[in-house]
Amino acid sequence: MLKFHTFVSSMKKVFHKIASVLLATLVLFSTLSFTVDMHYCGSRLVDVALFKEAKSCGMEQMQKLLSCGDTVKKKSCCKDKQVVIEGQDDLKDTVTKLTLDQEVFATSYIYTYQNIAPDVISSITSFIGHSPPIPDKDFQVLYETFLI
Repeated sequence: MLKFHTFVSSMKKVFHKIASVLLATLVLFSTLSFTVDMHYCGSRLVDVALFKEAKSCGMEQMQKLLSCGDTVKKKSCCKDKQVVIEGQDDLKDTVTKLTLDQEVFATSYIYTYQNIAPDVISSITSFIGHSPPIPDKDFQVLYETFLI
């Protein structure tokens, strides 16, 4: 039984660490702003870039070379698409000030409930798998104490 409680407490610690990392990652990504730049050639996606400009497929260069003497310009089949994802900027930076009474209450509350679990776990003993001791003397007869 004691092994079970140590297993449960270690699992709680692991879960607490995993939850902390996930919440920190969530805060990081919710405040992060970034840009996704995409280059299409016709209806086909050629390049995707994060935080920078997407590479061109080279069609613009080919049109410049072909239309050197032409006065009529053809419409380019290439297009660029840019998606801007804005993060949160309205996070609260300061912590509200607590009064002395609130600080004393919070400290005593945390101290009480943080230190209550080890006493409960250490006081639990398991007798599973152990048979009771066989008395070698009949103590009721020996001390002449009978329940009437």
